[in-house]
Amino acid sequence: MGDGDPVLAVRDLTVGLHTAQGEVRATEGVSFDLAAGSTLGLVGESGSGKSIAMRALLGLLPRGATVSGSVRYAGRELLGASERQLAAVRGKEIAMVFQDPMSALNPIRRVGSQIGEGPRVQLGWSRSRARAHTLDLLRQVEIAEPERVARAYPHQLSGGMRQRAMIAMALSCDPKVLLCDEPTTALDVTTQDQILKLLRAASERSGAAMVFVSHDLAVVRQLCRSVLVMYAARLVEQGPIDEVFSDPRHAYTQALLRSLPSVEGERTRPVSIRGELPDRFAMPSGCRFRPRCGLAEDRCASLSHALVPVGADRSSACVHAEASLPQPWAAATAESGADR
Repeated sequence: MGDGDPVLAVRDLTVGLHTAQGEVRATEGVSFDLAAGSTLGLVGESGSGKSIAMRALLGLLPRGATVSGSVRYAGRELLGASERQLAAVRGKEIAMVFQDPMSALNPIRRVGSQIGEGPRVQLGWSRSRARAHTLDLLRQVEIAEPERVARAYPHQLSGGMRQRAMIAMALSCDPKVLLCDEPTTALDVTTQDQILKLLRAASERSGAAMVFVSHDLAVVRQLCRSVLVMYAARLVEQGPIDEVFSDPRHAYTQALLRSLPSVEGERTRPVSIRGELPDRFAMPSGCRFRPRCGLAEDRCASLSHALVPVGADRSSACVHAEASLPQPWAAATAESGADR
């Protein structure tokens, strides 16, 4: 891998999930690069396919799932790799911080034992060295009583403490990539802010690249340098986070931003996005946001979902992508909201 090559390169990632009604596409044609040491946000409404995309990178999909495309880590292809090959990557090279630590942590094993397992299995460390490392990691994630927490079982810790333990576990083998799947969703605002600061500090300290998945744009803006916007299994916009937030080039991105309360400049009332995500078995043609969009035109029904460049390091899949989105969209959405 050359110095300018991405540490993680994803191309045309498509995941199908088996359901009682048939197969459903959870992600379609997802492509992105993750540079070493960078922080990338992946945002979208619940059900858009964000978490499935992250799990597919490490082969953590449900039984019966199908996957195609390419996932290259440090030049090595991960899609199609054997379970043994993937096990050597998980934790050691690419680690994941899950949304619900209670489902990710083993309820009948002590927390310290779970954190130390990675270094012992992946790095061949002795039990004593792994234990000392575990206590150091717990201190790094600002746990005041690391010895007590290491002896505890997951159910004996608060939600915030469990999430800190999960971060310590993810960092235990000094991975090059951190995949964070909505790790602050179930936490109160104060604890959420603390966890975000820990993740930022951990990434900066280790130099690990990070993908942070969230439906909360404000959280992503606080943590990430660039952003991917996902809607109904497809990416619809990508670019540097400040540019995307100040000048969105897809109607869905603008809708997400207008649904946030304003905290800077002139205060504006949040505008909810009309409608719901489309039926997974009856996706609309063309742009999938079209039925909910106040800027939709006839040509949107035949629009390719492919991202097209709209400037340096930016791309969008919207017919209005070449210029700033017209303001009448807000009025149209506000009227739709009033009709409800």
